[in-house]
Amino acid sequence: MYISIFSDEFYQDIYKVLPTIKEWGMTHVDFRSMINGKNIEDQTEEELYELKAALDSYGLKAGVIQSSLCKVHLPDKERRELEMQKLEGIIRASRILGTKLVRCFFYWQHDQLDPKCGELAMRPDALAEVLKMFSPIAKRAKEEGLIFGFENCGVTPDEVICVLEALNVPEWGLAWDVSNMFEYLPEAQGDCVDYFTKALKYANMVHVKARGVSAIPELEYKKVPWDRVLAGVAVTGKNMAVSVETHVPMDSGLDKIEASKRVYDYIRKVMPTAAPGDMKTALTPKLSFERPYAADPVRMVVVGLGMGKTRCAQIAETGGIKLYGVCDINEEKAKAVAKMYDVPYSTDINYFLDDPAVEAMYIVTPTGTHCDLAMECFKKGKHVLTTKPMDATYEKCDEAIAMAKEKGLLFGVDFDLHFRGPLTELQNAVRNGFFGDRIISANITLNIRRDQEYYDENGKWRGTWALDGGGAFSNQGIHEINRLMSILGTPDEVRTNTATKMFDIEAEDYGVTEWRYKNGTSANFTVTTSYIGSAWYARVEVYGPEGAYLNVSGGPEGNHIYWYKNSKWSEETPFPYEREWQQGSDNFAYCLRMGTPLLVGAEEGRNARYVLDKMYESAKRGGEWVSVDLH
Repeated sequence: MYISIFSDEFYQDIYKVLPTIKEWGMTHVDFRSMINGKNIEDQTEEELYELKAALDSYGLKAGVIQSSLCKVHLPDKERRELEMQKLEGIIRASRILGTKLVRCFFYWQHDQLDPKCGELAMRPDALAEVLKMFSPIAKRAKEEGLIFGFENCGVTPDEVICVLEALNVPEWGLAWDVSNMFEYLPEAQGDCVDYFTKALKYANMVHVKARGVSAIPELEYKKVPWDRVLAGVAVTGKNMAVSVETHVPMDSGLDKIEASKRVYDYIRKVMPTAAPGDMKTALTPKLSFERPYAADPVRMVVVGLGMGKTRCAQIAETGGIKLYGVCDINEEKAKAVAKMYDVPYSTDINYFLDDPAVEAMYIVTPTGTHCDLAMECFKKGKHVLTTKPMDATYEKCDEAIAMAKEKGLLFGVDFDLHFRGPLTELQNAVRNGFFGDRIISANITLNIRRDQEYYDENGKWRGTWALDGGGAFSNQGIHEINRLMSILGTPDEVRTNTATKMFDIEAEDYGVTEWRYKNGTSANFTVTTSYIGSAWYARVEVYGPEGAYLNVSGGPEGNHIYWYKNSKWSEETPFPYEREWQQGSDNFAYCLRMGTPLLVGAEEGRNARYVLDKMYESAKRGGEWVSVDLH
């Protein structure tokens, strides 16, 4: 996803607006009106080429043509002819500005408080009338390859969805203005998980209004949980425009440019740097726990601000931890994140290692640097939490663990599956014999969508042996390696085959591994980063003589956990777990203050890396069985 902005929300001509948008660091601009005193569809070819040249000079791209196309209720023939003329102007702008994305409507409009608002989804006769009127517009747009997003303004999301399903054009979607009608959702639906999930299934662009942003409390409207919505957008894997349509009321007293900047800064702050594992996790309201050391929070510095930006957001919303500073070799990135959280920054880790107030370092740099950086921290007496995988080789993990023990310092790995609940429920089921006297097999499929740009960014470290420790098995699959080990223990033998099918990288973008245990249990795990569908689609199956388990997330089935026992399936867990932790840094801070063992210590990170290294050893031997001995 990327952030764009309605250029006319500044209430100035586009040529006065562009320098400010560039200064803010934006990359895309949306067009509606206030361009040479006219709307975008009324621009001549000459004016459009001039606009394109101006965009190019600032290094900006056209995001969405935010038209009012067909924003009229069941018009007469004369008005429909005018709308066809408007469409031709939009097509002209689309060709010259280089964007196919168009926000529009479909000849059905009611005030959101009108009792008739919403009835299109329940009236086949009205739908047929709308489709007949709209068909010439749809036919011409499809000929041109335009990508329509129908906004839920004057219509409900359900009405948009009804029309989308009838039109059946896969690329077209919902231009989701989340604030529209959001304040009218009943409080009983306060978590909005089902509503958000449904809307995101159809959305192909998102609008952000100032009234729904918590950073603008002056507007007393129901605030949208944008951190959750944007996490959900990330899970979809769609490269959506997230467009700032500030829409400040005239009588609010707010400066329109300042309000737009506040909305933009807020959205940048809460936008995730990577997708959560599944839609339910992304959209579920964040838990909050009272900690006895809240008045004396653990002072933590985040090192590495790719994924680390998300970790900063987690720390900022977790009681008992204080984000003390941020560090990244990219000064522009470090400065921007530091400004978001009003904390110091540095491009040199020693700036914080030499500060006696700093207690812990959260390392979120490329995999192959984790333990070297951790050992620098240990030398200065700092505790360390690192992201997964723990490092690129188990030998490097051993070296760092030995130093942490020598110095008496805490060393943890943030395998986040352990802090959510489902993995603990599965572990409890195994311990309590739910599956019978043994597990016959566990099978995992992890389908992930990445692109070459993902591997090429930030110096092309991903997919390399030295800095990523491998490919899909290492960067993404390490979660599932840890999951399998958490429920089955360490395998006795592994055999693995890998391939690079899609991307220009050193290591694998596809792999399949089989694990064997002396008690007869087997496990199979397949991973790819070249999947065409959802951004993160996982299937986890476990079964034994007396029970079975299925966990699906991110794919066409939706997010479900099923348990099979006594000849029937149920979504009710037999061993419910009440969540205790917000995430890994919460547990780390608790253990540091309270003196208790980490839920996921460095040894667990090392062991997952050791098994992964044995898997890679097998792959290099052509898929031979390789013995695993943690000692």
